Amino acid sequence: MAWLFLLFIVVPATELALLIEVGARIGTANTLLLIVVTGVLGASLASRQGMGVLRQIQAETAVGRMPAGAIVDGLLIFVAGVVLMTPGLLTDLAGFLCLIPATRRAIKAMVRRRLEQAVRQGRAQVVVDVQPVDRSRDPDRSPPTLP
Repeated sequence: MAWLFLLFIVVPATELALLIEVGARIGTANTLLLIVVTGVLGASLASRQGMGVLRQIQAETAVGRMPAGAIVDGLLIFVAGVVLMTPGLLTDLAGFLCLIPATRRAIKAMVRRRLEQAVRQGRAQVVVDVQPVDRSRDPDRSPPTLP
């Protein structure tokens, strides 16, 4: 519940206060231009990086590896693109931080540590769903191997 309050009340109110303050200092037109430029630049960077991550996912799956790291990168880039398209200075900062590879690695490490901690404490579960393979159509095919 606290996260929802933060997400829907505190963040937008803070963004609004910052935009009002910036508008008072640099002017309304320049503030609007800043919002448009960060949105366009963010969308462009997110699109370019997203395509790179998509190629990485395809390459890893082509050699039979699970592209877990690349999938998390893709998720962070998607989040960056979304927050960069919303007007606001704090969300723009968060979005651009998600687009910097070094910062993204730090965020991934933090998320991994928190997830591992939640699993250890029993607050989260990891479920692996393995589907049976129907060999009746191709009996000569060898069983798949896991990495």
